[in-house]
Amino acid sequence: MKNDFKPEVDHRFNLRGDWGTAECQVLAVEPNRALSYTWAAFGLKSVVNWTLTPTGAGTQLRMEQSGFRPDQQQAYNGAKAGWRQFLGALEKVVARIE
Repeated sequence: MKNDFKPEVDHRFNLRGDWGTAECQVLAVEPNRALSYTWAAFGLKSVVNWTLTPTGAGTQLRMEQSGFRPDQQQAYNGAKAGWRQFLGALEKVVARIE
């Protein structure tokens, strides 16, 4: 699979998974600190924010997706399950490099 992501404001890219494709656009980049991008798929238009914060024991990663409307409960539940799976897999990868 081609990775077309570039950490540059206004860059457009697609994220693909077994669930489909999300069209994205980078909104903000703070190297080694934060990344924000739009997420558009299946009628959902949202924003995903990633933040890295140094701690005494390492680094805290925070991910937040906002913009769900009250009538998008299915999209919210799908994102909730999908991010939980993705972050669980990421945690396993990070554990291997510590």
